[in-house]
Amino acid sequence: MVRYSVITDKNPREIVLLRGFGCAWKKCTFCDYHLDCSPDAAANLALNRTALAQVTGQYGRLEVINSGSFCELDADTMAEVERVCQAQGIHDLHFECHWMHRREIPALRVRFAGLGVRVHIKIGVETFDRAYREGVLHKGIGVSDPAEIAADFDECCLLFGLSGQTADSMRRDIQTGLAHFDRVCVNIMVENTTPVKPDPAVIQIFCREIAPAYLDDPRVDILMENTDFGVGGAEQ
Repeated sequence: MVRYSVITDKNPREIVLLRGFGCAWKKCTFCDYHLDCSPDAAANLALNRTALAQVTGQYGRLEVINSGSFCELDADTMAEVERVCQAQGIHDLHFECHWMHRREIPALRVRFAGLGVRVHIKIGVETFDRAYREGVLHKGIGVSDPAEIAADFDECCLLFGLSGQTADSMRRDIQTGLAHFDRVCVNIMVENTTPVKPDPAVIQIFCREIAPAYLDDPRVDILMENTDFGVGGAEQ
């Protein structure tokens, strides 16, 4: 699996896909990313060191994802992230985090601030429609107010291409995300091992009516495939 890449267009940065102990939530109906995990901390560290060794610091910005939350990485891997940030001059560091771990974010910010690194935390909201988010997607975010969701986070992921979504609902989600977060990452649902399937009609609506307005927006990433950031696919 490809675990290092460089994003050159919007918000240029390097990105690594590390491996942790696994997502503690594991209840999202649409997600099988949590399968990329291992209980073997030593094996995870060896794999993660290989990915992190490729970081050059060319943009001073690094995104670390691990098919879960930053707190599901082993302590030695986190120390390696610190070392790489210092060695390669990283000044902005992006992590992902589930809502359930939000209380652990302040300490992470303080930890890296001591190294002169600003931390940005992304949450997978998927949609701001609470009934759909919790009743269909089982995200585990038990509040409705977008401002409350955003209080501990800097960026959000949205998930489109699902049955029941409309042009209005997708447009409203992006607008809400931009109103409360620094950045929005739109992910289009792709076929995976879960029972949740992409809806081609909804994807067509997105491509025709929504995407054109945001293709050049520097605050909006659009991933038509889950490997569009360059990580997660098979090694060639």
